[in-house]
Amino acid sequence: MSEVHGRFEPRFAAVRDAFAQNLPEEVGAACCVYWRGAPVVDVWGGLADRDSGAPWQEDTAGIVFSTTKGLTATLVHRLVEGGVLDLDTPVAALWPEFAAEGKGGILLRDVLTHRAGLAAVDGNLTLEDVLAWQPVCDAIAAQKPNWEPGTAHGYHARSFGWILGECVRRATGKTLGQVFAEEAAAPLGLDFWIGLPDAEQARVATLYGPPEPTDPKLIALREKFMGPETLLGRVLSGPSNLFQYGPMWNEPAVRAAEMPSSNGIGTARALARFYAAVIGEIDGTRLLSSASVDRARAEQASGDDAVIPLPTTFGLGFMLPPTLGVACPEGSFGHPGAGGSLAFADPERELAFGYVMNQMQTGITGDPRSERLVEALYASID
Repeated sequence: MSEVHGRFEPRFAAVRDAFAQNLPEEVGAACCVYWRGAPVVDVWGGLADRDSGAPWQEDTAGIVFSTTKGLTATLVHRLVEGGVLDLDTPVAALWPEFAAEGKGGILLRDVLTHRAGLAAVDGNLTLEDVLAWQPVCDAIAAQKPNWEPGTAHGYHARSFGWILGECVRRATGKTLGQVFAEEAAAPLGLDFWIGLPDAEQARVATLYGPPEPTDPKLIALREKFMGPETLLGRVLSGPSNLFQYGPMWNEPAVRAAEMPSSNGIGTARALARFYAAVIGEIDGTRLLSSASVDRARAEQASGDDAVIPLPTTFGLGFMLPPTLGVACPEGSFGHPGAGGSLAFADPERELAFGYVMNQMQTGITGDPRSERLVEALYASID
């Protein structure tokens, strides 16, 4: 269980050691780092499935929840760079039904910066409705905003992916998962999917939800801030209270659906390679220009969050420090995922990082496992 597999450059032995330190807190995990366009850490260990004892293999993939948002945002910026989308175009110009209930002025950039006021999805939906895509998009188009668009930012945990994905579909005729597969996964050889093919189901690690609190004070605190009547509770469990972090995410139908904010599945190696290609050329492929990277990571919203009871900081679709992670320095950009996963790039230091695990931990202020890895990474190069 505690054995670390893989490879690393001697300079980055501290990252491997931090990974080994984490393993007692994991079921299974993997971490990969690219530096100056080449992999310098690629390690894995633990179990892909606790019950069967199946080990985490070199090609084991895991669900990364909101870490998916960084990939989704990158594809949107790539389409902006190509003239297919415009950040200052109203969403309703692409999607006329979206203008209902006073939403006609919401811009694509408002969605990327979590200022659209549509964090919680209204409507009485079944899981089948949500997984089918169109019913949940229809519900978003018909609903009233949760707050006046553009007046505040608040984390759009799931609606971020549906709104951007529908804009991409209307502009290109392809789903965001298809665009990702063609524009990023195929040219870079990435083991990552937004909408998992049936043929890849067997290689996905079993997800284990975060431990339930037993302290009555913690239970009361969770109810106060995340109860079903709170905005945060509606955002994280919605729509229609369908989503909880646990076994449902192991269902093949949930893995196979496209939720571009929430259910990307892949390897740590794919995440690091992806971000390396965002900030530099990898085997002839670069995903964004330097100008697009600088625009995407420029601070757009910071301060009190209308959904999460903490200050947050966003660029155009990406989390920025300190929200990205307390160990991530100024200038880095990317996205963490619920329970612990993390992927980001640091253009100045030519770094790209990916971390995937299958034992979720509770917390909205960062994960100590990824923090150890990132701290060790920067100690290795500074």
